[in-house]
Amino acid sequence: MIKNSDDINTDQHSKMTLIVYGREACHLCQQMILALKQVQKQSSLGFKVIDIDSDPELVQRYNEKIPVLVSALDGQEICHYSLDMSALGDYLDKFR
Repeated sequence: MIKNSDDINTDQHSKMTLIVYGREACHLCQQMILALKQVQKQSSLGFKVIDIDSDPELVQRYNEKIPVLVSALDGQEICHYSLDMSALGDYLDKFR
């Protein structure tokens, strides 16, 4: 289930905190979340999941593009539809 979540490892002050914009009942969203949980095991990455259906502006922005992985720091879109490990690696390299 996708919603604003505190049970997923998040650190709002970390430069490596990401946001997954998605919606409930989205299998691609669930796949991205599971993949990010695997990445978390090997890095200090944190992420927050936001259900776009909770905000009409988010629905307008991301409706057909979900899931979308975005930097919490600057709003940079890292990837969408599926977790692009290359794009994620490029983003994380900025902080290493």
